[in-house]
Amino acid sequence: QVQLVESGGGLVQAGGSLRLSCAASGRTFVMAWFRQPPGKEREFVAAIDNSGGSTNYADSVKGRFTISRDNAKNNAVDLQMNSLKPEDTAIYYCASSPVLRHSSNYPNPSIYAYWGQGTQVTVAS
Repeated sequence: QVQLVESGGGLVQAGGSLRLSCAASGRTFVMAWFRQPPGKEREFVAAIDNSGGSTNYADSVKGRFTISRDNAKNNAVDLQMNSLKPEDTAIYYCASSPVLRHSSNYPNPSIYAYWGQGTQVTVAS
């Protein structure tokens, strides 16, 4: 069983930045961030493999968000979010897969066995 703990959410003005972190208690392969905007379905944001060499981003965040991984630091995965927009407002969830997958599969939530509790990100206009 892998436990995921997110941190770093908060309130920021449009155009600002936030950095989310997720610490994992066990071994993981693919780690990802999903988000659920108010009144909408959960959606994929970004994912990275255990080597850090394979990533995948949703089109809506490409060029603004960067996912990174530090396996020496509790298998942590960070999400640097720049140029934030009000439409980025959501609860952000960390997820991990115990199985290595091709990056084309990263947006599929069914490949992730473990999920964090979520952290709120609010972007004010």
